[in-house]
Amino acid sequence: MSAVLVAGLLAGYGIAMPVGAVATYLAALTTRTSLRTGAFAALGVATADGLYALIAVVGGSTLTPLIEPVMLPFRWASAAVLVALAVRGGVTALGAYRGGAAATHDGSAPPTPARAYLTLLAITLMNPMTVVYFAALVLGSEAVAASAPAHRAVFVLAAFAASASWQLLIAGGGALLGRALTGERGRLVTALASSTLITVLAVRLLLPSS
Repeated sequence: MSAVLVAGLLAGYGIAMPVGAVATYLAALTTRTSLRTGAFAALGVATADGLYALIAVVGGSTLTPLIEPVMLPFRWASAAVLVALAVRGGVTALGAYRGGAAATHDGSAPPTPARAYLTLLAITLMNPMTVVYFAALVLGSEAVAASAPAHRAVFVLAAFAASASWQLLIAGGGALLGRALTGERGRLVTALASSTLITVLAVRLLLPSS
């Protein structure tokens, strides 16, 4: 049981820790909203990782050939959504900066925690490489591949917990950044910087090396 628990924790941190477009968007979202909204968004990312870990332990080696044919469309869809979010974040920040405090009420309302959760869940689910990653780990680990259903459940829960803890850490960092940069100019600079970075990372999804 302990070997499966450790394997699940390592798998969860392994998929969550690389900082990409989703993590950048999560931090930026928390910066301009609240820690509560960011926490729900973080759990959306972790839920997607947990679901893919569950699919991996259930499906095993049958998953990879089924996913490979749709890998490119998923990458394009994921990149398109991330670019749209980046543009929306940049436009909203510019409108708020130019219009002052009133612009924050005239523009689109900040996402509710539930909406933030569903948005990050959907974005993360658009990366089918996650399930390939978990499937490779499951098949490559004798402790997991040959384990009982209860042990596999421990693997999935551990992967979810690891991902959730890391995503919540990122959200917490975004909240601290938001409190530190309370001025209008600071919020504008960070919003535009995060939008630019999200766009670059989204474009990288379409590169052959990504």
